[in-house]
Amino acid sequence: MALAQDTRKHFAWLSNLRDLTYRSRSRLLAFSQTQRTSKPMTHRFAYTLAALIVSSSLAALPTTGQAQAVPDDLVQLDILDGGTTKRGTVLGALRVTLAPGWKTYWRIPGEAGIPPSFTWKGSKNVGNVAITWPTPEVFETSGMQTIGYHDQMILPVEITPQNSSKPVKLKGRMGLGVCKDVCVPAELSFSHELNDAAERNPAIVAAVASRPYSASEAGVKKVTCSMAPSTYGMKITARIAMPSAGGTEVAIIEPGTNAYVAGEAKSQREGNTLLTTAEFYPIETTGAAIDRSAVRITVLGEKHAVDIKGCSAG
Repeated sequence: MALAQDTRKHFAWLSNLRDLTYRSRSRLLAFSQTQRTSKPMTHRFAYTLAALIVSSSLAALPTTGQAQAVPDDLVQLDILDGGTTKRGTVLGALRVTLAPGWKTYWRIPGEAGIPPSFTWKGSKNVGNVAITWPTPEVFETSGMQTIGYHDQMILPVEITPQNSSKPVKLKGRMGLGVCKDVCVPAELSFSHELNDAAERNPAIVAAVASRPYSASEAGVKKVTCSMAPSTYGMKITARIAMPSAGGTEVAIIEPGTNAYVAGEAKSQREGNTLLTTAEFYPIETTGAAIDRSAVRITVLGEKHAVDIKGCSAG
């Protein structure tokens, strides 16, 4: 399921346009936060202004020669079979294979990535889909932090069938971004009837095993989150009582609601406590309430990663 030849130039054009939009948006948000205006600039409004700025910057887009640097086998998608679990669910995996040296993104891509998206339209006998995200890597590119995977990404999926006596068919589309010297958004289709009698698949087993530790597995003792209104959103400060995950710890905080987007978190160690802060920016001017139990914090360290779900007031 390789990226179609006749769309690569179009995708390369879009990717550079989007990259300029991201940079313009970030600068607009940073500028807006230094001004004493009566109304905040939301991410949606910043994107609109950024698009206007980019429309006058088309000269910065890649030449035909640059677009041709995209390889024919840039990205491929296939479905792996993993058999049936003791719970009666059916295992599979989305395997994304990239050209050597290329990378793609985690569910929270960082400052300038493209998060994967999924549609399951056309699937049959699918009651619920649970995706396991293996621990990603942290990349530093041109002063920006992105989070993802290089060369290959395997996402295990656990399907709860609507009817356990019938086969499960996965069909749909996956959108993702892949990057090297240029970034290319791609949309790949898939259609596969899972083999519920398949043996354990080593690739799926390895991907599941590489997931972040749960809070209890990592020895997390306590997690508190304090929130306070900021000039343009909500500031969250999390205190995580946990052993070090090793080296420089990178924290990602997800608000648990589509009403906000999270800015990059800043973290520091205070003994056995990891202190991390971030800003939640409302999609609309007036943000919705944030449920602490839905807040998700992922800590990426050199030894391991930790997936923390929910925090208490504090």
